[in-house]
Order: sequence, then structure tokens, then C-alpha cells
Amino acid sequence: MLTMKDIRREGDPILEKQADEVVPPGTDEEKKTLREMLEFLKNSQDPEAAIKYELRSGIGLAAPQIGIGKRMIAIHVTDHKGTLYSFGIMNPKIISHSVEKTYLDGGEGCLSVDREIPGAVPRYARITVKGIDADGNSVKLRLKGLPSIVVQHEIDHLDGIMFYDRIDNEEANGLSPLTR
Repeated sequence: MLTMKDIRREGDPILEKQADEVVPPGTDEEKKTLREMLEFLKNSQDPEAAIKYELRSGIGLAAPQIGIGKRMIAIHVTDHKGTLYSFGIMNPKIISHSVEKTYLDGGEGCLSVDREIPGAVPRYARITVKGIDADGNSVKLRLKGLPSIVVQHEIDHLDGIMFYDRIDNEEANGLSPLTR
């Protein structure tokens, strides 16, 4: 089981590197890791499990954040309508996106960053992402709002980019913020 001890913190060299593609359909070990990443997010949002295992609440996780330089992300987040998006994807790739951008009102946070960093991070309002799930199947998801932002944040981790590298209050000035 993954815990906060497994989370790499900012400054760790793996967070600054481009992650390697997973060779489809992924090894048993890679699939197991992807499931563990999703389990971590679920546990982190469960009040009892979070206290028991001393977990910080998270809605997204990328493999480099647990020291694995592979292109894998997990998401467990509810959108503004209460729809739960809970999945793991290997080799996620944004294949299309809206022209419209948005940002999270109040800024973004990160399990790898133990401090608050204010600022707006402009992101595409809608994306279509494709990849491979933990069973080795091809998936294609159309996302908007918070799930879209979370996926973009996690894909940035796969490219060695931290959210604060993308803070641009000037660009965000003309955008409509997304409230949680």
C-alpha cells in the first residue's frame, strides 16, 4: 500500500525528468502500480483511512511522484455535478483540446509540494485524452472542468513540469475561473 512516505517531494530529480512510455499493454507490475496509485487516492479521500495511514488528500497522482519514471497517472475526483471520475491510465496523451482556457480559483496544489503556492495556472477547459487502462485496454475520455485540469496537471508531471512552472496570473486575467 502506498503512503505519504512513498511520495517524492519537490526537488527530487525524478520530478524534473520526462517519464518513459509504458510498452503496451503494460507489465503485470506496471498494472499493479497503477491500481495502487488509484487505491492511494481513494484512501486519501476516505476520512478514516486518511487518519489511520496519515495521508494527505489527493485527487490525482503521477508515477514519477512515487519514484517511477513511467507514463502512468491515476485520477479520483468528482466534478461540479457530482460525477465521479476514477481511473488509471498508462501513456495518457491529450489528442484534442478546447481553445477556451480556465484555471482553478484558489490555485492548484500537489502531493509533492508541502507548501502553498498562490497563483493561477491556465489550463484547457476541455480535453480528450487517450491511453491504456490497468487491464491493458485502450481508453478515450472526454473531460471538462476539474477532471480536465487534474489530468493536465498529472500529464505535466510526466513531462517534468510542476504546476508552479505554469503559473501565469496575467494570462488568467481574461479567463473565467473554475471554482471547486
